[in-house]
Amino acid sequence: MKIGIDIGGSHIGIGLVDTNGELILKKEKDYETKEKNMGNIIIKTIKQLINEVLYEKEITIENIESIGMAFPGTVTETVVVKAENLGIENLEIVKELQNEFKIPMKLENDAKVAAIAEKEFGSLKNYSDSVFLIVGTGVGGAAFIGDKLLKPKRYPGFEFGHMVIKENGIKCNCGRSGCFECYGSIKRLKEKIEREFNLGTTDGKMIKQFMIENQENKKLNEILDEYIKDLCIGLSNIINIFEPEAVCIGGSFSHYKEILLERLEKELNKKTELYNKEDVPKILLASLKNDAGIIGSAMI
Repeated sequence: MKIGIDIGGSHIGIGLVDTNGELILKKEKDYETKEKNMGNIIIKTIKQLINEVLYEKEITIENIESIGMAFPGTVTETVVVKAENLGIENLEIVKELQNEFKIPMKLENDAKVAAIAEKEFGSLKNYSDSVFLIVGTGVGGAAFIGDKLLKPKRYPGFEFGHMVIKENGIKCNCGRSGCFECYGSIKRLKEKIEREFNLGTTDGKMIKQFMIENQENKKLNEILDEYIKDLCIGLSNIINIFEPEAVCIGGSFSHYKEILLERLEKELNKKTELYNKEDVPKILLASLKNDAGIIGSAMI
């Protein structure tokens, strides 16, 4: 058995995974990203959740073959170099955790491990050329050509969320302006709806319910239309570069399937942003949903 850990922009998921990629047990915990010392909070939370998994299954860490971790941002196999949305730089997370759990550990970018899981077990398994896109707190991704995951030597790369889609646009946490994730992330959509309708701070379920109950609201539809157009610009850029057979979207976007997916498909099928308009890629949702990061991280 292996442990997979998915560190997200607002929560951590930990799971016990068998050799067939089956999730045996999962534990999750949310956290407040505005807290100081996020690195310490994340490490403390991971330790707590690992111990809860071991206790519930009545096993010890010696029964675990390895631990894999998925982290948003730029990482090496042991260090989080930077994760802007969490305010983290140079966090030696593997070293800190191995002080308590003395077994093999490896770190990878969150989008890459979720992509690996979807390619092996999920929505992308039947496609040779494909793109995986995480749309949640930020935007990230990965690409497969000829069934092989493309991976640069120096950094994880494929920071789709940080391609500029609007000159002099919204300031991004990375320091640049007009980044794709400033317009295409679910976090930014949620914040805009909260702000425009004076909702105060809400969670994902409340925002979704608000959207469902106000489907005929003109202002809300204008916001959603603008969001989908921006999302389609970024997505079309990615398609024009990689020409995938299919694009799989994971992250919290999948929670809003009924509200957003059809809008996105209609906008993309207008073909206004695509270079090759003859064969539009299939748009799929991650079949492993939020478990993709846990399963994929265990696989690394």
